[in-house]
Amino acid sequence: MEDRNLKTNLRERCYKFSLDIISLADVLSNKRSSQIISDQLIRSATSIGANLAEAKASSSRLEFKKFYEIALKSANETKYWLELLKDAKLVDNKSIDKLLNEVTQIANMIARAVIKLKNF
Repeated sequence: MEDRNLKTNLRERCYKFSLDIISLADVLSNKRSSQIISDQLIRSATSIGANLAEAKASSSRLEFKKFYEIALKSANETKYWLELLKDAKLVDNKSIDKLLNEVTQIANMIARAVIKLKNF
């Protein structure tokens, strides 16, 4: 039962995280750099949950694992774009740090699942 709650919690967290990223993107400046990074950030952040949703409908264990691996890559890419926004001083650190913490926790959860799937 605990694994099921963890999966549900992970999907819910990814969905909320996507909403938080969209909210962040909506308050970024209209600078060209902000908009380009924002587009990439939205794509990578929303891809995390989308790939977990795809995994749920997969037809094999191998396919399931592949979707989790893609979700992990998207989480790592999302970290990159958030750090870039932070270091370029395109947004305040407090909001970015909260999002970085959440995506790191999500990535760690996904990574543990991928390791488990590889060792199963």
